[in-house]
Amino acid sequence: MHGPALPGWLMVALCAVTGVYCLLRMRACTGEERRAARGEAVMGFGMATMALPTAVLTPPEWSWAVYAAVFGGATLHGLAAVRRGGHHRHHLIGSLAMVYMAVSMAAPGAGAHSGHTVGAAGGIPVLTGGLLLYYMAYVLHAGARLVPVALPAATGALATATAAAGTGPGGGPALGPAWAARPELALACRLSMALAMLAMLVTL
Repeated sequence: MHGPALPGWLMVALCAVTGVYCLLRMRACTGEERRAARGEAVMGFGMATMALPTAVLTPPEWSWAVYAAVFGGATLHGLAAVRRGGHHRHHLIGSLAMVYMAVSMAAPGAGAHSGHTVGAAGGIPVLTGGLLLYYMAYVLHAGARLVPVALPAATGALATATAAAGTGPGGGPALGPAWAARPELALACRLSMALAMLAMLVTL
């Protein structure tokens, strides 16, 4: 799914930076948040690899089977974890979308690496449309949650003190950079990957 150089490199940069941030968040979080960050890191690096321009990498035909297997495993893990709540349902849909795109690109006549940003593949219109609607709704919802709101003075002071103390999201000491555990950064990470997913799905 590799396209022209500039859009491809922009997609690679976005997804790779997101993956790196998720690795940092893994160090700063524990429990469910750490597991969520690990899944998002896999998703970010997987999407970055798929977006590499063809001038840099033209992977063999079997590479789509590898993508399908990796994210198929992530889908099975997501099915087991979804009952715990949190962001696992969103991660499950993301893994299914990655499997779907990999299978679509591997289908005969889909073309080799037509691009996440430009090209044509062999997707199923109804399924592609459903995923597009889901990710558009997610982008709008996540974007609205990132809009700054005025906080009461006491709440703002508490948040500042917590960040300065370097405590983790569960109240214990942070295991990594304190800023990596900030919820608005985690949400921005998910928003970035949802935008990248939209760019990929629109080509199917």
